[in-house]
Amino acid sequence: MPESRLMRLIINGKSAGDPELRSAVGELRDSGQPIEVRVTWEGGDAARYAAEAVRDGVDVIIAGGGDGTVNEVVGGILSTDKPNSAAVAVLPYGTANDFAAGCSIPIGNPLSALTLAATGNIVPIDVGRANDSYFVNIASGGFGAEVTANTPPELKKALGGTAYSLMGIVTAAKALPHHSRVTLPDGTSKSGDVLVMTAANGRQCGGGQQVAPKAYLNDGLLDFMIVHDVDMQSFGQVLSEILTLGDESNEYVSYAQLPSLRIECDNPFQVNLDGEPVRSKVFEFSVLPKAIRFVLPPNAPLVDLG
Repeated sequence: MPESRLMRLIINGKSAGDPELRSAVGELRDSGQPIEVRVTWEGGDAARYAAEAVRDGVDVIIAGGGDGTVNEVVGGILSTDKPNSAAVAVLPYGTANDFAAGCSIPIGNPLSALTLAATGNIVPIDVGRANDSYFVNIASGGFGAEVTANTPPELKKALGGTAYSLMGIVTAAKALPHHSRVTLPDGTSKSGDVLVMTAANGRQCGGGQQVAPKAYLNDGLLDFMIVHDVDMQSFGQVLSEILTLGDESNEYVSYAQLPSLRIECDNPFQVNLDGEPVRSKVFEFSVLPKAIRFVLPPNAPLVDLG
């Protein structure tokens, strides 16, 4: 094992008692790897613990949880005046773990994930910004965001990512488009109805749905997908266009890689930032290039080595 990194694991109280996790932490400590543990109790704890870890000079802050926990830890680090002094690692314990899955971080194996945190490559990656909030993986808006917010926790736990698909089918039949104005970085704008939109730093959300096949975490761009108003009879074509994002012949789905984008809606629009819901009539999306460091596996799929 290379020179030891001082690591601090931030884990949700519901997962802290997992015997496999406790065994993995003990095994790392027995090997000489320093690792401290902080257990969250309520919302905001993960961000506070992450900021404390930066001030304490911790080398690697491990987000133990799903995409929302990763989001909160990153937000806590970015709130400090030394956001690049610590790296972030992920110990997946969430419902979908889309960020971890996209990066090939071990899921369901605490020892492997913690060993990666202790030995893996540290890579600077971009962070997405929506107004005054951040996202590391995906910001999704429209009925997809409503699905995530309205899926009962019991259903999420029982079905995992499948729950989002089931709720999506139900919600799609009732979805109303948002009349919006979209403005590009060069100032040009276009008005129309928006049913779904995503601003992506990573590639997948909703338990594995690919929404940004060209995305990289370190390319200085966000990948935007917008599904325009569509009737139920054309949903098959929409699904086909989602599988061919960027094709010039696509009628209902737009895809572009941009450093920023502004969307203004007539009514409040719900956007989920790594699964955390935010509502506003106006969203300013932008990318913060290489704003934070992450511990990732060698040849992680979402890192552009070119």
